[in-house]
Amino acid sequence: VRHARVVSSTMDIAHRCAAAGDAAGTLVLADEQRLGRGRAGHTWASSALAGVWMTLIERPRDARALSVLSLRVGLAVADAIAPLSDRRVRLKWPNDVFAGTGKVAGLLVEARWRDAQIEWVAIGIGINLVAPRDVHGAAGLRVGVTRDEVLREVLPRVRAAAECTGLLTDAECASWHARDCALGQRVVEPREGIVRGIAADGALGVDASDGSGLSWCRSGSLRFADGFGPASSQVCL
Repeated sequence: VRHARVVSSTMDIAHRCAAAGDAAGTLVLADEQRLGRGRAGHTWASSALAGVWMTLIERPRDARALSVLSLRVGLAVADAIAPLSDRRVRLKWPNDVFAGTGKVAGLLVEARWRDAQIEWVAIGIGINLVAPRDVHGAAGLRVGVTRDEVLREVLPRVRAAAECTGLLTDAECASWHARDCALGQRVVEPREGIVRGIAADGALGVDASDGSGLSWCRSGSLRFADGFGPASSQVCL
């Protein structure tokens, strides 16, 4: 464990540590982040001791599994924090975790390659213990839950997810569907239509509104037609 009181981003530190040779399973943990970052240049509010701000270094063997690692980690986080939340924990493709209708956690997976080989992946995870007051649509965990409790539940599951090979299994897809907050909902991005679930390769199935049938979306962000979820920039760590 590499712990710091205040950092720019645990993700940046993890990449430097991995490049210097830190082993799989190395955890970078901070009390506070000043520049926590996410997909598409978004940010994550990371106030001092208000959440779990962490990046885990892993060195996976199967490049094919990288395409679904974000979803696997999302499942792991959701299963880990569900007993620590008073509200139903659900998932939003591709990398958000909700407690009720508020976002409680997000994640970001970044890989580094040498030629055609994976050198390491940095798995960034942000989990709100307490919902930040200035972020609309954010959620926290049950009052009194500590960072140590969250780490004890989350880390073993995330490490196990990172060690998995291949695409999502039928059981994993079923677990995702059971927590999928978008299933059957109308969305306008990444394509306008009705969400029908995910595939084994992590693609989002959308039944297009224009009548062209089911499309499989492998990139982009999911935006609901009715504005479900937080209208904030708090996307992922």
